[in-house]
Amino acid sequence: MSEGRVAAVVLAAGESRRFGGRKQLAMFEGRTLLEHVLETAHAAGLQPVVAVVPVWLTRPASASRDLVWVRNGSPQLGMSRSLRLGLEALPKEIDAAMILLGDQPGVTDATIQAVLAARGRSGLVAAHAAGRVAPPVLIESTRFELARRVSGDIGLRDILAAHRDDVTAVEIGAHAPDIDTPDDLQRISRA
Repeated sequence: MSEGRVAAVVLAAGESRRFGGRKQLAMFEGRTLLEHVLETAHAAGLQPVVAVVPVWLTRPASASRDLVWVRNGSPQLGMSRSLRLGLEALPKEIDAAMILLGDQPGVTDATIQAVLAARGRSGLVAAHAAGRVAPPVLIESTRFELARRVSGDIGLRDILAAHRDDVTAVEIGAHAPDIDTPDDLQRISRA
C-alpha cells in the first residue's frame, strides 16, 4: 500500500432535479444525507474532507474543523466542475483523494478502507460490485490531471471507463445506493 496523506472530496453540488428539491438537506436517520457521508469520511481518517456544495448550502454545525467547504456557483456546468473544484481545494501535500458522493449515506468505512488498501497497484482505485466500478474512487495526485481535462457532465464513471486498464477494481459485494429520488430515500429508510 502506498503511504501518504489521503483526503476526501465529497461531491454534493448537484441540482437534484430528479429528487425535486434540495436533496442535500434530505433527512435520513436524524442527519442529512451529506452529513452521513462527511462523518463517514472523517471516521475513515481521510483529511482534510472537502465538500463541494451549492452556494446556498450552509456548513453543518456538527462538521469537523478540518472540513473544507467549497461552493460551486455553476452546478449546471456538470459534475466535472465539482470534481475539479474539489481537487483544486486540496493542499499541495495531499498524495491522493478519495472521491465520495454526497447522496450515498450508506457508504461504509469498510468500503473506504478496502479501496485504500488497494493503493499502489495503479493511479485509480474504485469499488466494484454487480459488474461495475463506482465510488468510492481513489485518485492518486499523479492522476489529478484526468479530472482537469474533462468538462460538462462527464464525471468519474466516464473517467474510469476511458482509463479502464489503469483502474484497480476492489470487490465490495454491493455499492451503497445513490439517493436520486424521494422513492430512493423511502427505500433505504425502510431497509
